[in-house]
Amino acid sequence: MSLPTNTFATYEAIGNREDLSDMIYRIDPTDTPFMTGIEREKASAVNHEWQTQALAAASSDNAVLEGDDAVTDAATPTVRLGNICQISDKVARVSGTQQAVEHAGRDNELAYQEMLKGLELKRDMEKILVGTNQAKNTGAAGTARKTASILSWIKTNTSKGSAGGAADPSAADGTGTRTDGTQRAFTEAQLKTVLAAIWESGGKPGNIMTGSFNKQVFSTFTGRSTPTEDAKSKKIVASVDAYESDFGKLTVVANRFQRSRDVLVLEMDKWAVAYLNGRRMLSIPLAKTGDSDRRQILSEYSLVSRNEKASGGVFDLTTS
Repeated sequence: MSLPTNTFATYEAIGNREDLSDMIYRIDPTDTPFMTGIEREKASAVNHEWQTQALAAASSDNAVLEGDDAVTDAATPTVRLGNICQISDKVARVSGTQQAVEHAGRDNELAYQEMLKGLELKRDMEKILVGTNQAKNTGAAGTARKTASILSWIKTNTSKGSAGGAADPSAADGTGTRTDGTQRAFTEAQLKTVLAAIWESGGKPGNIMTGSFNKQVFSTFTGRSTPTEDAKSKKIVASVDAYESDFGKLTVVANRFQRSRDVLVLEMDKWAVAYLNGRRMLSIPLAKTGDSDRRQILSEYSLVSRNEKASGGVFDLTTS
């Protein structure tokens, strides 16, 4: 069947109005479980510092003579640590013409672009803090300052590969990085080793963060080796979102922005992000240099490792 002769159709018509939905659909993830879960602090200098305190080792030989003079015990000094504030930014720029025309899905183009750049900056910061193997750098005239990421702090309670030169940072002070080794399959035994080490150190972790592949591996651990089916609710349960260990219950969270080869075991209140005064997600109107407007979205921040012995990690894991 063909179109009848001289039937005026949309193929020839001039002036039909466009049909553009007033909705804009976005699926790129903006959840940042590490930054959202840790605390915030204020920094007042580029080098943000804090102290940790350790107690003397417990003694099984603490017995004194009756009536004896008291002997002064040695004091354990605090440890002074610090991290560098890093500046990260995104810049939105919109021409005067684009700002003036009518838009679908948003009223103000510059405000819309500013919102998008803010979300992108948030994602960048999550990846920098938890998804990079980055040591701190004080910077110079031609070198940007960098804050030490979480992988530069976790040293004490780890499970790592036995081949390929795998090594923890030389010191838990943000000055070094991990040495990645030969990858191996993630096992529950590795996780239990780390949990026991954290407990022995005095930590009480409540969160486990993984990439997508090892989150699925985690769901095959003891107690969930096969999926279970609830016939009444017509639902198959094949995931694990909580882990009841010998040392407490932990929430299991998949993080899109961490390295997929790492599984992090974290006591979240022992980590914080410190923002330099007035420099948290700041929107700065930039000078006009022509027929356009610009906004700089900026944060100046530092990762704070309040005591890395409260956390740990399983490293050098396969990702497929």
